[in-house]
Order: sequence, then structure tokens, then C-alpha cells
Amino acid sequence: MGQLRRTLTLLVAVTALLLTAGLPAQAFPQAAFPLTSNGNRGTDVVALQHLLTAHGHPVTADGVFGTGTRTATVGFQQSKGLTADGVVGPATWSALAITVRQGDNGPAVKAVQSLLNAKRSAGLSTDGAFGPATHTAVRTFQSHAGIGVDGVVGPTTWKNLLWHFENIDFAPGTMCAQSPDGNAGAHWATAAATAQLEAAAATFATTGNGRLPVGDASFEHGGDIPGHASHEVGQDIDVWPLRTDSAQCTAGRITWQSSTYDRAATRRLVQEICAKAPGHIDLIFFNDPQLIAEGLTTSYPNHDNHLHIRYR
Repeated sequence: MGQLRRTLTLLVAVTALLLTAGLPAQAFPQAAFPLTSNGNRGTDVVALQHLLTAHGHPVTADGVFGTGTRTATVGFQQSKGLTADGVVGPATWSALAITVRQGDNGPAVKAVQSLLNAKRSAGLSTDGAFGPATHTAVRTFQSHAGIGVDGVVGPTTWKNLLWHFENIDFAPGTMCAQSPDGNAGAHWATAAATAQLEAAAATFATTGNGRLPVGDASFEHGGDIPGHASHEVGQDIDVWPLRTDSAQCTAGRITWQSSTYDRAATRRLVQEICAKAPGHIDLIFFNDPQLIAEGLTTSYPNHDNHLHIRYR
């Protein structure tokens, strides 16, 4: 009995030592392959396009899921005996994901480099050569994600890379970051939501109506965000309505009832948001009765002073 007790004590001690030694654990249990389809934009689409090319279905890696990418996707799905619907879900991503490691070359490596640059600011050359810098960046990401640190991009690393959110790019002249509820740093979203918003903001910037105030998307890995229960999965982003003086980034937030509210500019913004994500906008909450009557926004309590965009 004494020997058994000593053995159990030793096992407990060894287990504790292993746990404190930093053995990898799944830091992101919610990690999953994204659902990507016609109309999407962003880094995940770039990765998809590189992977399709690697499998013999070449397509331009422009980050826009258009007819060419859909045709290539259907062709790949048919070649693998998958449901040929042009929608890239878990089964298609799993079939596309090529395990790559140091010394490899080609489009699949470009996909990895693009994802690391966009989601973790790795600063890699997207040259398709898996050299020491890419190896180090992969290991750094694996450590960040709490998965096995071996520098090899296999199924688990692919899934975590594709799932990981991106920081919204507040490029000069297009957008400004706002955190009125104290959620500084909550400017992360899925690759698709980020790219679709950025594309809308870039086009809207050409109208001369000022920058777009954006805030309260998600934190880097999702999770609870005070005051915004639905902003936890990287698909909900708040945008402020536009002002007639175009000073929405400096003069403060207004409501649709304010004398400085610019309905025409806000209407144009909503149209651009929808145009840059065709079929991928679930809803836009904003209580301007005229925009609601036009079918552009939906009424919801406490949405007089901001537009709540939910990307699909």
C-alpha cells in the first residue's frame, strides 16, 4: 500500500512538472476551417487560390472569390469526390491543405506565408520558398496557438492559421479606430469580414465624405467583449454614421436624428458595404427610418448612433 502511494505521488509530481514545462495545449478550441464561397474577399481567399493552383487548378491569387475561383473550386471538388458546390468548407479545406515544411517550394508555401503575414505580421517574402524565416514564423505561430511546435504546417496548423482573426488595417485616409466603450484593441475580425470592410472603406474614401469610424469588432481570439455580446466571433463590426461636415472621426458620434447627420453619405456607405460582400451580409442594424424603408438597414433597440454590420 505504501509503495502504491509513493508511485501515485511520483506520477502526480511528474504530471505537474510536464504541465509547467510548457507542453502545448490547444489554446483555441474554437478553431475551425472557415466557410468560404463566391463573393468573399481576403487572405483566406488568397490561401485558397494558392492551394487550388498547387493542386493543378490554377487561378489568380487576387483575394477575390469570383467566378474563376468558383470554377476552379468545383473542379477540385469533383477531382476529390467531394460535393461540387463551389463552397469551401471543412472537407474541401482538409483536402486542399498540403503539408509543407522547410525546404519545400511552391504555391502552398505562398499560402502559408500570406496567412502568417496577414494574421501575425510575420513580414515574410511571399516567394513560395520555405526557408529559415518561414520555418521560424511557423514555429512562432504554433507556439502562439498552443499547438505542437515543429515548424511543419500540417492539418492542425492549417486549421488554426485559417481560423485566426486579422487586425483591421486603419489605412490613412480610409478609417479611424474608435473604442467608445473602452474596448481598446477590439479591432480584429475574420479575414473575410476584415477584407470586405476594408474594400468598402477604400471605395467610400473616394467620395470625399471623410474617413470611416470603426470600432468594437472582436478581440484577437474572440471571446467576451464588454457591452457587445454578439461581437465574439469576428463577424460583427460597428461603424458610425456619417456627418455633413465629414468630421465623424474627430467631432464625435451622432445619431440619425442629429442636425449634422448625412443620410446620403450613410446610404452610400451601406451600399458600398453590401457591394463589397455580395451575399455575405446577414444584416445591418441602424434605426434611420428612411434607410429601413429602403431595405438597407434593420431596426434594433439602441442602434440610433451606430451601424452594426454582421458579416455572414
